[in-house]
Amino acid sequence: MSAISVPRVFAVLAKEFTQMRRDPLTLARMLVMPVVQLFLFGYAINADPKHLPTGVLVEDRGTLARSTLSALNATGYFDIKNVTRSPAELDRLMAMGRIQFAVTIPADFTRRVVRHDNGQILVEADASDPAATGGAIAALANLPAEALSHDLKGPLAAPPAAAPFQVVVHRRYNPESISAYNIVPGLLGVILSMTLVMMTSLGVTREVERGTMENLLATPVRPLEVMSGKLAPYVGVGLLQAVLILTLARALFDVPFEGSWDALAVGLSLFIVGSLALGFLISTVAKNQLQAMQISFFYIMPSILLSGFMFPFAGMPRWAQIIGLAIPVTHFLRVVRGAMLKGHGVLELWPSLGALGVFVLVVSTFAVARYRTTLD
Repeated sequence: MSAISVPRVFAVLAKEFTQMRRDPLTLARMLVMPVVQLFLFGYAINADPKHLPTGVLVEDRGTLARSTLSALNATGYFDIKNVTRSPAELDRLMAMGRIQFAVTIPADFTRRVVRHDNGQILVEADASDPAATGGAIAALANLPAEALSHDLKGPLAAPPAAAPFQVVVHRRYNPESISAYNIVPGLLGVILSMTLVMMTSLGVTREVERGTMENLLATPVRPLEVMSGKLAPYVGVGLLQAVLILTLARALFDVPFEGSWDALAVGLSLFIVGSLALGFLISTVAKNQLQAMQISFFYIMPSILLSGFMFPFAGMPRWAQIIGLAIPVTHFLRVVRGAMLKGHGVLELWPSLGALGVFVLVVSTFAVARYRTTLD
């Protein structure tokens, strides 16, 4: 075996540096990806979310009620965003996903506390995501002992062994806090994103590499016709995947379905078409299959981390939530979980359905424009 030639090693080394300079996009992604992951996991991800949006219905205007709300806010887990005037308004805010907790202080709260007559407050939690509410519910255990410590003194002080009042917790939409009820429907959006976006981008890019796309470009077929024809079979594949996942979710994990099939069907159709259009758009940017896979992964990673699939959306900082709202998976997960767990229909889910519609329109427009540029 001959000795290693240092000049030949340096020649190969120089060749590799030259190749890297010819593909700056791949090099940039290799450098940017670790930084993005560092920022996401370091700043955006929070397994113990605090400052959760809370709505309150205060029917007792006494000092003890105000002290209770102040102590609730002081825990750091509850951020009072809405003060409502009726139980119906409180229910509507929770159904729309605008609040995570609903707190009701009844009209006889002060009278019962002063008389040591089993005073109570009601705390309703949106438990469709148990991880988002677990820490806050645990913090409620110390609330009765601390909330009125400065108010109940002397003859008003409660007996040493008794709490001044009780916190009655109702977990809505997922009373048993079963994680599968939240994770399994969310998997539908993640799996469709991973398969449809990547499958479409790789498939079209493969045709470019093999030269079959050149034959298609030479025909009088218009860009929109090309995109429609290429994506139509994958729409069927996406629908088949969705039916399979939903069937297994019901059969294996007993995930309930409380809402409207119409809302789920509309959201599913929009999301599948949008994901396929995004894959087509990626194929017009990528020069080869490797780049297509890298760009697809660059989209999929934030979709998993910032959409509320793995980590509570309400626990992320505001800037991360803004980025998450720009990701279609976020809105699709709200449609799926809203339809399956909360019993929502099209009217309740129209904000998320509208966001998916805008996503389809914007991505399809850019995809056709990019393809037309390639055709020219």
